Amino acid sequence: MSLAGDWRFRLLAGVPGTLGAPDVLPADEAPEGFADSSYDDSGWDVLPVPSHWVLHGDGRYGAPQYTNVQLPFPQDPPYSPDENPTGDHRRTFELPPAWLQRERYEAIVLRFDGVESRYRVWANGIEIGVGTGSRLAQEFDVTEAVTAGINTLAVRVHQWSASTYVEDQDQWWLPGIYRDVTLQARPVRGIDDVWLRAEFDHRSGAGLLLPELRVGDGSFPLRLRVPELALDVEWADASAVAPIPVPDVEPWTAERPRLYDAAVTSADDVETVSLRIGFRTVEVVGDRFLVNGRRVVLHGMNRHETNPDLGRGFDEEFVRRDLELMKRHNVNAIRTAHYPPHPRVLDLADELGFWVMLECDIETHAFHHGGSQFDSGTDEWMDNPSEDPAWRAAYLDRIERTVERDKNHPSIVMWSLGNESGTGANLAAMAGWVHDRDPGRPVHYEGDHAGDYTDVYSRMYPAIAEVTSIGSDSTALLLNASGAQSARQRTKPFLLCEYVHAMGNGPGGIELYEDLVDRYPRLHGGFVWEWRDHGIRTRTTDGVEFFGSGGDFGGTGVHDGHFCMDGMVLSDGTPTPGLVEFAAVTAPVRFVLAPSDGAVTVTVRNLRHSADTGDLRFPWRLERDGHGVAQGVLDVAAPDGAALAAGGAVDVVVVLDPDVLGTGTGELWFTVSAVLAHETSWAGVGHVLASAQTALRSRGATPAARPVVRVGSDERPVRGRAALGPAEFVDGRLVALAGVPVTGPRLELWRAPTDNDGGAHMGSYDVSDPMEGRGLGVPGPSYAEQWRNAGLDRLRSRVVAVRRTSRALERRTRWAAADTREAVLLDERWTVEDDAVRLVLHLVPTSRWTVVWPRFGVRLDLPADVDGAQWFGTGPGESYPDSRRGVLVGRYRAGIEQLTFPYAWPQESGHRSDLRRLDLERGGDRWLRLDAREDRLGRRPGFTLARHTAQQVAAATHQHELPPATSSYLYLDAGQNGLGSRACGPDVWPEALLRAEERELDLWIAAL
Repeated sequence: MSLAGDWRFRLLAGVPGTLGAPDVLPADEAPEGFADSSYDDSGWDVLPVPSHWVLHGDGRYGAPQYTNVQLPFPQDPPYSPDENPTGDHRRTFELPPAWLQRERYEAIVLRFDGVESRYRVWANGIEIGVGTGSRLAQEFDVTEAVTAGINTLAVRVHQWSASTYVEDQDQWWLPGIYRDVTLQARPVRGIDDVWLRAEFDHRSGAGLLLPELRVGDGSFPLRLRVPELALDVEWADASAVAPIPVPDVEPWTAERPRLYDAAVTSADDVETVSLRIGFRTVEVVGDRFLVNGRRVVLHGMNRHETNPDLGRGFDEEFVRRDLELMKRHNVNAIRTAHYPPHPRVLDLADELGFWVMLECDIETHAFHHGGSQFDSGTDEWMDNPSEDPAWRAAYLDRIERTVERDKNHPSIVMWSLGNESGTGANLAAMAGWVHDRDPGRPVHYEGDHAGDYTDVYSRMYPAIAEVTSIGSDSTALLLNASGAQSARQRTKPFLLCEYVHAMGNGPGGIELYEDLVDRYPRLHGGFVWEWRDHGIRTRTTDGVEFFGSGGDFGGTGVHDGHFCMDGMVLSDGTPTPGLVEFAAVTAPVRFVLAPSDGAVTVTVRNLRHSADTGDLRFPWRLERDGHGVAQGVLDVAAPDGAALAAGGAVDVVVVLDPDVLGTGTGELWFTVSAVLAHETSWAGVGHVLASAQTALRSRGATPAARPVVRVGSDERPVRGRAALGPAEFVDGRLVALAGVPVTGPRLELWRAPTDNDGGAHMGSYDVSDPMEGRGLGVPGPSYAEQWRNAGLDRLRSRVVAVRRTSRALERRTRWAAADTREAVLLDERWTVEDDAVRLVLHLVPTSRWTVVWPRFGVRLDLPADVDGAQWFGTGPGESYPDSRRGVLVGRYRAGIEQLTFPYAWPQESGHRSDLRRLDLERGGDRWLRLDAREDRLGRRPGFTLARHTAQQVAAATHQHELPPATSSYLYLDAGQNGLGSRACGPDVWPEALLRAEERELDLWIAAL
């Protein structure tokens, strides 16, 4: 019987006694008052259950509060403050008389699947018990307290308790009964517990069922049926329960999640337990993590339970859409950060196919008082419960409830003890319990740096240098920073439990980690932090909807701002460009393209764990300047003609039509993809899993370079109006292009800092020696702080010289910030070329620049009716020097609103690299054409078309705070700095840093 629905509710501002002592309250608020069946609750509010009360009541019930490491009340373990928001919940339910027939039902059980954080339960005024463990299920025996007919259930929920100290998990504090509440009549001769361990022998293809049952003697005979395996077994008594060989089964993997419906029935069909089993065997063999005998590479996400409307409440369709979106972006693994999820999430993981690391409901991050990889700290984990014997029983209770609830799921291939809780004897005891209870799955915990009690070597946010050292078993590049150099750790599989922090625009450098995973077999991939922004849907006082983060809901409590907005998808489920990049980098099929005269050799590598390529097609296309000229489908097969097996590779030669190759000028691009040949539960036919591209020939996609016409003997006065092709000038300054008002070009070194630009988690490089550390960095101020200190957001200009003739104009401007000597000289050379104008921009920095730059280019200010673009270059999404695997060269079109991305915290976005041609639109019609030539090093500019300047974007903290658009702005960048993941991770890789250097932009501009 579900007890979901409308409950009566009241909020008490503070209730002491949350350690188990009697509550000391006025009579009308005391338990003996409100829990009694006769209590009149008609004056109370109505609250839906499941729910978090702070998400209801229009602020009358308090507000959501977000912290990462900070504790929301004074540290005084194990005590909570007297000012403790406490929610009283009441409802009635009608119990059928048949439920009380003792000959049929031995017990009536009240189950709570999730309550935050501590609660007391009464049935008909009788106290039943106390519940703890906010993300764990708990059952109470209410047999003696309920009666036939109408019953009253009362639940008092305290927001803060001793549990809060071990549930500090970088998320919103959201009190309430937020998961299902159910009542169950347990039958006499029923089944209390079933565990069907289903192992698979990859050598023989045989399965083995290992049943474990908990029943009373009267429940026998028990019957097990698995219809698809023609399995029908009956056990007369407990001694008859034995392993069951299954000669031939299809194994379960994350790629092919084969499930078999099984049912266990007790005597006389009293009770049937239905399960979906998957045959697979998990092993750690040396430094390899294997499932069914094959190495697993985890392309995973850390997944919090977060819904913009329900908080941690569960909506099955919402979750299914999320998991399907993961599958479409090549995500194959989930770490349940940092607690067991709603149980249906794991059912979906079994069905759709994910490798799951299931984590226990423990994190004591608030006890991390200091220390880092650079400074160990003298009292780093002072008073940490993980080492305190008083907490041992609580730790063991939590891991036991975690494993016992979810042990039947084939998707779970690893247990994790918790997160960011230091280390200590209590964690070691948990690991020991798991090893005894379930030896078929390894144990993970990142904080076990010495490898004392876990089976895998795990790190979070390590530098590339450290991962290289671990993979190659070398200490040459590894600083003595983490204590993770022990020989014991080096014998284990290595994984990244958190990496490439996905906050805002980024992460950059995903491919650096993936390349190491490809190179070193002991590296098994990892889990991106994290899947989804945690924004909660709310509104401003004037009704504008947005997704709020820490500090957006008022109150005086501590909070950690928008650090919870760090997902690969936005709060509303919109995939970020970072997710597109991740999908490209982690594609399960990889291509190597080798063009030659008249042909392209395509090497196809199947990097899947166990699936062959029989479910895929491999279309290719040939494009000239972005227009299709030929296409076909690769015949990808092993030498015996079968589909390419997992781990296999094959070369396929595509011979191209000489007539097509020899016709016309322009760039030729060959593109090949791996797409689904059949519809799946998570994507349709033609969904792209992987793509690769190579240039075959370039015959000058833009007009051939010509020498710039210098100002000659017909030099004319600068004052007044002048025209050079479509460009118009007044007193030497640009005022219009193609008859439309335009100003610029003005030098731009500033971009609205990304979350990573604003981070200093692992410091930055010494620009004078960027090779030092090769990815580790040194502590220092954030880039955003450095850029502001250098005045890059407030450059001012001085015209040095202007000269013009009838066919050309030259202008030199010096750009610098107030109270600085560092500057950039911007030389403009405008030259008439038929009915067009050629603009060559020469950008020369002076000496003494010591900071990495965010961007290096110019800005043109355009009318607001410039509202879209068509371009030939990379797309369709944005790209940056360390995040460009998810884009392809081609022709694209988008409106101006689609050309930037609405990150929760406004920041740099929308840069598209390697521009060849850009057509700007006004009202949907093409207005102006810009062609970009390569510079002497073969580099092309990127562009950004936006409604707001970088300065306007940087001044806003939410998207709705951006001012009404009055113009459009075109940025043409000779260079952009990389993204990195410095908000909580390594800096930009040295090759993607933008240093002060001379650059040039060569543009051809014409009216359309």
